[in-house]
Amino acid sequence: MAFGRKKASAGPDLPSPSPSAETDRTLTTTVPYGSQDIPKPVLKRATRTRKAFAVLTSLCLLVSVVFMVLVEIGNTYDRKVLTDIYFLRIDLTNVVPSAVPNARLLNSIARSLGLHDFYTAGLWGFCEGYNDEGTTFCSKPQTLYWFNPVEILLNELLAGATIALPAELITYLNILKTAYQWMFGFFLSGTCLAALLIPLTPLSVFSRLTTLPIALFTLLAALLITAATVLATAMFIIIRNAVTGVAALNIGATLGLEMFVFMWIAAGFSLVAALVQLGLCCCCASRRDVRTGRKRGSRKAWEGAGLAPPPGVVAEKKSSSKEGRSVFGRKKAEV
Repeated sequence: MAFGRKKASAGPDLPSPSPSAETDRTLTTTVPYGSQDIPKPVLKRATRTRKAFAVLTSLCLLVSVVFMVLVEIGNTYDRKVLTDIYFLRIDLTNVVPSAVPNARLLNSIARSLGLHDFYTAGLWGFCEGYNDEGTTFCSKPQTLYWFNPVEILLNELLAGATIALPAELITYLNILKTAYQWMFGFFLSGTCLAALLIPLTPLSVFSRLTTLPIALFTLLAALLITAATVLATAMFIIIRNAVTGVAALNIGATLGLEMFVFMWIAAGFSLVAALVQLGLCCCCASRRDVRTGRKRGSRKAWEGAGLAPPPGVVAEKKSSSKEGRSVFGRKKAEV
């Protein structure tokens, strides 16, 4: 009875026990989570999606850099593969139209005066050659080079010889020089920046604070490469039309297919890398997010290890649903 009286008297004074809350805590959290308590295998698997996208960014940048290197070294040396990569090819094989009397003889005389059959423009210099011999000479690579067909042709001719060139081509020379040098700077800067970012982009798996500057620099590299590609495409299309637009001279001009394909592939992959990296700023849990409990990452990482996700994310959803049911119940009771 004494034991019973103590139990009865203690009843009103003591707070009601809450075994359900203690039980839930024991069931949902098997390990005391802290910034250093999450096992590394769980942490890595929880952020596997983010790591995959970070590696994808590096691969896209790598592909972009490879094709940009081909653009950079194209038309620099007298090698079969390199001389096939050019922006523009000017053909002087039949510079005198066939309608002119003795056109074949005059074309042969033009060749004897020092003119070559074709000239190709690259990023660092130009190459020249004959149709039956191929490329015979490439200029020494030069920084901030720009393709000046007037100067090249006049230097090729013997002393005292001259040749009439389209007036439209001469008008565009100043614009051509400025555009060529901007294109050179954009291509070189974008390529170097993209190459530096290849080993840095996987660091975005650790924190969003690290991801933001990497994403901004990746976007800058993509903009530089894309701007140079657009500028080169527009510029050489204009030059080709100016060269072939004069009927008095039968000068041919064609764009280099390989060069333009390489440019646009590099620009496309750089843009994909920038978009993926920008997406990582707000999507996919980083390792810092998982440690601090902001995000849990992959559910399979926790279930596979027999652990519960950090309570910061899961508990909020459960508590909010319980509160909603209790509030709804009280309102229904009051009504």
